[in-house]
Amino acid sequence: MLEGLECPAYKAAKIQTRPPAGLPLQPKQIGVTMKLTGWAIALAAAGLTPTAAGATAPQAAPPQAISAPAATAPAAATPAPADAAVAATPAPSIDYAAPTPGIGVPDGRKGVQDQVTAIGQQAADFHDNWLLLMCGLISIFVLVLLAWTILRYRRGKNPTPSRTSHNTLIEVIWTLVPVLVLVAIAIPSIRLIRAQYSPPPADLTVKVIGNQWYWTYQYPDNGGFEVVSNMLKEQKDVKPGDRYRTDADGPPLLAADERLVIPAGKIVKFIVTSNDVIHAFAIPAFWTKIDANPGRLNETWVKVDRPGVYFGQCSELCGARHGYMPIAVEVVPEATFNAWIASKGGTPKGATPSAEAVPAATAPAPTGDNAAVPVEGTNQAAVAQN
Repeated sequence: MLEGLECPAYKAAKIQTRPPAGLPLQPKQIGVTMKLTGWAIALAAAGLTPTAAGATAPQAAPPQAISAPAATAPAAATPAPADAAVAATPAPSIDYAAPTPGIGVPDGRKGVQDQVTAIGQQAADFHDNWLLLMCGLISIFVLVLLAWTILRYRRGKNPTPSRTSHNTLIEVIWTLVPVLVLVAIAIPSIRLIRAQYSPPPADLTVKVIGNQWYWTYQYPDNGGFEVVSNMLKEQKDVKPGDRYRTDADGPPLLAADERLVIPAGKIVKFIVTSNDVIHAFAIPAFWTKIDANPGRLNETWVKVDRPGVYFGQCSELCGARHGYMPIAVEVVPEATFNAWIASKGGTPKGATPSAEAVPAATAPAPTGDNAAVPVEGTNQAAVAQN
C-alpha cells in the first residue's frame, strides 16, 4: 500500500533495507527495517496532513458566512424595541388645580352662584333682574291693597258694609293682570329654554353615568376611556396611607378623587344616563341640572371660558348615600386637556398615532443575506402576492 505513494523518504528506506538477492534477512536487519519503516510511515502521514486540512477548510467556510448576518441582525433591530418602549410610555399626568374661593364653590351666601357660562349668566340675570323684581312689586302691591282694605273697610270706619256683589272693572283687572304677569315671565323663559335645548355643534362629547353612589365619565371622542369618580373621605375616616381630602381637593362632601376635565372655550355636550335609579347631574355655576334616568339618554351642554374648578352634587333623592356623590369639574386650557387625555390612555380628538411608532412595533424588513431568514412580517406580503 505504501509502495504506491511517491514519498522520497519511503523510497530511500526501502532501497537501504533491501537485502542482496538470494540472502535471507537477519534478525538485526529485520529490526532496522521495522524501525525505518515506522519512520517512513510517520513522515508519510505528516506529508498527507496539510493536504487533508486544505481539502476540508472550504467546507467550513459557508456556515461561517451564514452565521455572520444572523449575529448582526439583532444589532440592527435593537433600536426598534427602544422606540417601541418610548412610544408605549404613558404621558405624565397633570396636577389638579385648587378651587378659587367664591367661584364654583358654595360659600354660604344667599342667591345663585356666580355664573361662568353665557346661558348661566342669562338665567341669573333673568332671575335677579326680572323675576325677583316682579315678585317684589307684586308682593308690595298685595300688601298695600291688603292694608288699605283693612283700614278703609274696618268696622269702626264703615259700620254699614257695602252690598255690592259684582264689579265689572275689578273683575276685568284681576283677570288681565295675572295674564300679563304670566306673559312677562313666559317670553324670557321660553327664550332661555330654547337656548338650553338647542345646542350648537359640540367640540367634545362626554357621557355621564350615575351609579349608587358615584359617577362614571366616558370620553367617546377620545378613544372611549372612562373615569370613575368617588367622593374623597376625611383623614379621620381612612386607613393610614390611603388618600384623603385636602383643601386643594375642595370642600368637604364635594371633593372627588377623579374630576370631570373639559377644555376651556369649547362646546361640551353631556349625554346623561343612569345604571340603577334616577340621579340628577347638577352643577350650579354652569346653570346645569338634568336628570339621569336608567334606560334613557338626556342631553345638555356647556361652554366655559374661565379655567377653574366647579362643584356640584346629585340633586335627586337616589338612596341612602344620596349626599355622598359629588361632581367635581375642572376646566383647563386645550393643551392641558390633551395632556390629561394622554395621561389617561386616550387620544386627543383628531389626532392620529405617530407614524414613527408603527414600524417600531414590527421587525425591520430583511435585506441582503438576511432576506433568506424568515421573519413575521413577510407572511402578509406573501399572502397578498398570492
